[in-house]
Amino acid sequence: MKLKGLVFVVKKKNPVLAEVKQLIIITLGAIFAGFGLELFLVPNNILDGGVIGLSIIAAEIFGVPMSVFLIVLNIPFLLIGYRKMGIKFTLHTLYGVVVLSAFTAYLHHLEPVTNDLFLATIIGAVILGTGVGLVIRTGGALDGTEILAIIVSKNRPVSVGQIVMIMNVFIFILAALLVFSWETAMYSIITYYIAFKMIDIVVEGLEELKSVTIISDMPDELARKLTTDLGRGLTFIHGEGVFSNEPKKIIYTIVSRIELSTLRSIVEDIDPSALIAIENIADVRGSNFGNSGGH
Repeated sequence: MKLKGLVFVVKKKNPVLAEVKQLIIITLGAIFAGFGLELFLVPNNILDGGVIGLSIIAAEIFGVPMSVFLIVLNIPFLLIGYRKMGIKFTLHTLYGVVVLSAFTAYLHHLEPVTNDLFLATIIGAVILGTGVGLVIRTGGALDGTEILAIIVSKNRPVSVGQIVMIMNVFIFILAALLVFSWETAMYSIITYYIAFKMIDIVVEGLEELKSVTIISDMPDELARKLTTDLGRGLTFIHGEGVFSNEPKKIIYTIVSRIELSTLRSIVEDIDPSALIAIENIADVRGSNFGNSGGH
């Protein structure tokens, strides 16, 4: 691309290297999940949700290794995923499930790290959630129920998380009625909750980012102060008052959770009547945000 005598070279990503990187991360994620399951959760009769939980129940009932059911029970969901979400997502998910199945089979005969139910629940859930989060971040899944939840949520006024939670409640009740105790079911709920939170941390990151929209009668003064004190870039969005028909400069920026209190203090000092709207952001790409660049 040539502009005013300057030449900019745009580097394209190598698709083969990008795919290899994704497969490596999926492999690591599946191995992490296998560690959490076979060295902490399964030996202590603690379940995760979804297909993994159903596989643990089926293995206990039929005396067949859990690794077999991980593949068999995921097949219907993979077929649905292929039709609704494309071949790449389906192949990444299939690869992750196969690696998880193979690794759990390899680890199945090893002794658990701990027989303490509390420790097994906490540590196993953290390791399992980390592994699943790595796979999801790369564009795959280790559990077919997540695929079903994504598809159903598109046609119903419920979130993916709500659908997965409803399915898992039935799975935990089923486990308590058929093979495990109610105490185990309650530990399993704790496991699911911790693993779910770990997935969020891995997929979205530890730092909570907030998008902030500010409508003020003193936008220029606010913008100068915010830029100086926060070192964050700002964007003016040009709007218009509905009743006054007067032009408005609306300030938009993205800050970390720690910077939010400073932003509020600046706005309250300069324009206490300003409107501030704050929203959570899962991810930010581009605009040199990591280097405190402008938008």
